[in-house]
Amino acid sequence: MNINRISKRFLLFTIISAVILSIAFTGCGMRSEAPSGDGYFEEKGAMLLEEATATEMAGEDSAIYEEVEEERVYSDEVQYSDAPSTVDRKVIKTAYLELEIEDGKFEKIVFDITRLAENNGGFISHTQSYSDMDGNLTSGSITIRIPQDKYNSALDLVKGMGTIKSISVSGQDITQEYTDLESRLRNMEAQEEILLDLMAQSKDVSDSIEVQRELSHGQEPGEVIKGRMNYLDNMVSFSTIDIYLYEPEPITSSSGWGFLEALKRGLRGAVTVFNAILVFVIAGSPIFIFIVIILIVIWLIIRSRRRRRVRVEKK
Repeated sequence: MNINRISKRFLLFTIISAVILSIAFTGCGMRSEAPSGDGYFEEKGAMLLEEATATEMAGEDSAIYEEVEEERVYSDEVQYSDAPSTVDRKVIKTAYLELEIEDGKFEKIVFDITRLAENNGGFISHTQSYSDMDGNLTSGSITIRIPQDKYNSALDLVKGMGTIKSISVSGQDITQEYTDLESRLRNMEAQEEILLDLMAQSKDVSDSIEVQRELSHGQEPGEVIKGRMNYLDNMVSFSTIDIYLYEPEPITSSSGWGFLEALKRGLRGAVTVFNAILVFVIAGSPIFIFIVIILIVIWLIIRSRRRRRVRVEKK
């Protein structure tokens, strides 16, 4: 009995010891395979740092790529370069100025503007002047045409001749129209050369007449195009400056009784009435003469009748 109990207890102790040892060895193996707490977190932090760095680098690359794309698009739209543009732009430049000039200087300034245009290779296109009640020229307009390369300097000189009341400067770009006209003219000239070759090769009179007819039809539009191109060339080569000049109106004093002014106005009114009466009399003199003649004839008739009556009564 005792031996059996001892053997059972020994067996139970052996089993429990084996279980405890197996658990201990298993825990040691797990601790040896698994990293320590500090190492684990350090490794995890390093991984997160690498991921964040990669993400930031990717974001920077994306931003750089977007910036490069924006610069490329911007450079496609507007390109800044020191090299001059190969397109010969044709611009019609015009300016309008309204100047108030000093009293009594109208004719002198008109002469100065005329000399300015002629000295710069330009000319006077239009001029018109107005006088005041005393017959003095005090206002008017003048239009000058100036070569394009002298336009800015001439405009500055005109500005200094008086007080600027208004100014308007404009430029009309006709490059596209002029290019289209050149292209149409080249096509017409090419067609004309083809027709001339056909005329030289044609042996039949009817064919030659037909070619000449086609040539005449094509030459008329070509002349119109050349005329338009010459007009545009002239407008581009010579810029237009239109100036309106005027002297300040005199300030009239309203103080005092104004006796002399009233006397002047009365005399002017009397002269005006007298002139009107004189014009009426002169214009109606033929009618008046005719009426007088009729009255004289009537008076003679009445007088003769009265004499007859007197003679009859005396008999």
